[in-house]
Amino acid sequence: MRGRRRLTRRGRVLLIAAGVVVALVAGGTLYAGMQYTSLIDSIKRSISLSGPKSTHGDTNILVMGLDSRVDENGKPLPKALYDALHAGDSSNGGLNSNVLMLLHIPGDGHGATAISIPRDDYAALSGCPDGQCMGKIKQAYGLAFDQATKRLAQQGVNGTAREQQARNAGRQAEIATVRDFLGGVPIDHFIEVTMVAFFQISQVVQPITVCVKENTQDSYSGAMFHAGTQQISASQALAFVRQRRDNVHPDLNFTDLDRSRRQQAFIASLFHQLKQADTFTNPSKIAGILDVAKKNTAVDKDLDILSLVSQASQLSGSNLHFFTLPIKGFGTDPLGESVNLVDLPLIRATTHQLLYGSSKSSTPSSRPTTSQPASRPHALVDVVNASGRSGVAHALLARLVAKGYTGGTASTSSFRRSTSVVEYAPGEGSAASALAASLGGLAVEPRSTLAAGTLRVVIGSDFSASAPSTSATTAPAPAHAVAATGGGRSGPPPTALTDLSGVGIPCVK
Repeated sequence: MRGRRRLTRRGRVLLIAAGVVVALVAGGTLYAGMQYTSLIDSIKRSISLSGPKSTHGDTNILVMGLDSRVDENGKPLPKALYDALHAGDSSNGGLNSNVLMLLHIPGDGHGATAISIPRDDYAALSGCPDGQCMGKIKQAYGLAFDQATKRLAQQGVNGTAREQQARNAGRQAEIATVRDFLGGVPIDHFIEVTMVAFFQISQVVQPITVCVKENTQDSYSGAMFHAGTQQISASQALAFVRQRRDNVHPDLNFTDLDRSRRQQAFIASLFHQLKQADTFTNPSKIAGILDVAKKNTAVDKDLDILSLVSQASQLSGSNLHFFTLPIKGFGTDPLGESVNLVDLPLIRATTHQLLYGSSKSSTPSSRPTTSQPASRPHALVDVVNASGRSGVAHALLARLVAKGYTGGTASTSSFRRSTSVVEYAPGEGSAASALAASLGGLAVEPRSTLAAGTLRVVIGSDFSASAPSTSATTAPAPAHAVAATGGGRSGPPPTALTDLSGVGIPCVK
């Protein structure tokens, strides 16, 4: 039962999934030929992605790092690896996406942007996997995997076939959930890695130089670092990105956002080290990195790895900025689990600004922060009149079509209901919420029986013909970025959008 709620409090390992992107680009650029051809032939290919695609030559890649102690085929790892990881065995962890990072590579040649989504952000889960429609954004993968595993078992599908089909269901659910959460941004490709990939890449390039603000120690992860710059081993690197508490300074509470910044700082340090050391000219090290990528990575069927190689200059140094999305605060969901509460309109406006607001050669402080119009309506909408009043379904549908929605059918129900609701097909939770808000704050409900891309407004007796206009609203101003290395010993607050440059060795909490 991997990925279920009972696993979410155990073994929360933060994977440095984007490090595999580094490995692919570095390896392909500097050690082509037979080794690189072998990578292309051997890397695990998965589903093709549906949905909107980027334009103007842009590429958006969702990097997913799984909190898993098994390989890409669901098989246990060697005992020696479990001992080195200091993170339990195959019974620990699950298939939650504990790292979610959207990598945006603009087609105009400007620098790339990586946006980290804190794993515990409370979000609508696409398709309501296992009947759970809301949860931590990381859970979409594991819940959909479990749901598919049970269905496939009933159909008599077993072994590797069941594992891979269930993983595909998990990938699709996670990708759709992230797409909706960020406001419908295109996701062109994905890269998925397991925890062992980070450790093994670290083994190839160790020692790695990192920097922390304070002496810190954590018995849970095995972290023990002194203030300032230091070189660490592969095992210490895992502790560096796993740290979730501090035994030296109990008042320095570590959050999801702090761990995201640790990930980013490690990747920036890795870039710096790869450029400074002999790794790029060392065939055995490049071969080692490529071997890790072949064994512990999955990508979509359509990803052209050569295209990443051609864009390598956009993925290093000052040409790369890492952002961590802010949260509104901490709370508890109906199941009693701790979650990050988010301001969804702010998240979407900020994401849009980071990806498309201005030239990526500008600094965050110079990027305009004027409000951006909300996404255009795109869903097909049906309207059902269950109010007992005549003519209201046709009238509302006409209003929606005038505002950009695709008109479906207007009908009258033989049943009456007192409350109005917006029902939505899997993957349309965000669009349903936007429509419901424009109609005066109606309730929203998932309906798996609706066709893909469809919303349905059911008008109850409480519906007012003078409900707020369905015209496109103006999104809030995007958040201003602050330095990820700032904020003193406690680091930036979780309510702040943070920016970390890919230059040098960043010093973080």
